[in-house]
Amino acid sequence: MAADLIRQSLERLAERRGDPTPQVYARLFAARPEAEALFVGDRTWAARGEMLAQAFEALLDLAEGGDQGARLIAIERVNHEGLGVPPEVFADFFPVLADVVREGLGEGWTAEVAAAWGELTERAVTLAQG
Repeated sequence: MAADLIRQSLERLAERRGDPTPQVYARLFAARPEAEALFVGDRTWAARGEMLAQAFEALLDLAEGGDQGARLIAIERVNHEGLGVPPEVFADFFPVLADVVREGLGEGWTAEVAAAWGELTERAVTLAQG
């Protein structure tokens, strides 16, 4: 049930807002201004779009009870540490995603959707922090 709510919320977000990449990164850079410098070479936004797609895939897998999402988050935590991104900064990406979904859904952000995203975000943050 939670996985269905997550999937449906992402579908609704896409229907209402289109590509959420600009909103996600604007919110991330507002929360973590130091992170913006890491994307100076991403002029086409391809890296940002790919990172967001991978994050959504990982979250959907986690919501469905799979283990690939957890592995991907663990691998990316190590990759990001290699780029000088501390685990707590990497972990901040997941609450940002949830905030963008909440904002994009408006009244569609029900108590059930909030609970599903809250649980999922908490798990992703725990994995991202190592």
